[in-house]
Amino acid sequence: KKIFLYGFVYFSTFCRNDCAFCFYRRSNDRSYRYRKSADEVIAAAERLAESGVHLIDLTSGEDPLMYQDDNYNVFLIDLIEEVKKQTGLSIMVSPGVVADDVLQAFVSAGADWYACYQETYNRKLFRNLRLHQDYDLRYITKKQAINKGLLVEEGILCGVGDTISDIAFSFEMMRELGAHQVRVMSFVPQQGTPMERKSTPSRLNELKIIAVLRLLFPDKLIPASLDVDGINGLRSRIDAGANVVTSIIPPSLGLAGVAQSKKDIDAGYRTVQGVLPELDRMGLRAAGREDYAAWVLAERSKLRYRAGKIAGVCQ
Repeated sequence: KKIFLYGFVYFSTFCRNDCAFCFYRRSNDRSYRYRKSADEVIAAAERLAESGVHLIDLTSGEDPLMYQDDNYNVFLIDLIEEVKKQTGLSIMVSPGVVADDVLQAFVSAGADWYACYQETYNRKLFRNLRLHQDYDLRYITKKQAINKGLLVEEGILCGVGDTISDIAFSFEMMRELGAHQVRVMSFVPQQGTPMERKSTPSRLNELKIIAVLRLLFPDKLIPASLDVDGINGLRSRIDAGANVVTSIIPPSLGLAGVAQSKKDIDAGYRTVQGVLPELDRMGLRAAGREDYAAWVLAERSKLRYRAGKIAGVCQ
């Protein structure tokens, strides 16, 4: 009956990719673009920490600066270290595909999680969604993150032409990957994208997938994201089997969501204060910070133990 709460700081909406489904695709001139300064990100993270979240998710698009300017990589790594220092919370980093040495730098800076979504494990559909991107590189990067001791979140997108067989295969691949948090989100059409006229799917599909994920991964974390339907979609997702509320965003700081860039943010519903009454009505409550810290410690200890066994075999 305890639920984990994740704060979300989308610190850069610039992206080098041109995903067919994403509002922040490179070629979309309708997107709201910004890069937040370190001070702005730290202030947002501190505000989230004070409100009672268990984790800070530092998310960006694959900002071209990260690949063109070594100083920007230093900025991101320093940001992880400073947010960790100022909040004392677990840190998830979600900047897209990065090199091995950058993953290692994330670990050294204090990151606990790496999130990178495949969206689908149907290779043809992947090519149609994530235009001109490398399916295998995206998957291998997550494997490398786990090998370096990071917990990994994997996710799929439903309502984009995926079949039941595609979804079932995604479950198999999530298990093979060894993901520690598994998620599904419903497609939401975005202005200025090739898929803007495609309908959003029935939410029943997402709820069924959450329920199956809970059966297949009874000991893993499964998000109920506020990013699709806002606070009104929270109860149904938790009833289906989710145990984490994600995309909690502090209002009035100019921070965006992803699937719903503005929904419920400045109204204050995507806050801990907006979520807690909903949990209370369900007979649930937010977990203590020590509960979440213990969960993360236990899972990362398993990774270190596995890495030690592998190293022993290789000697």
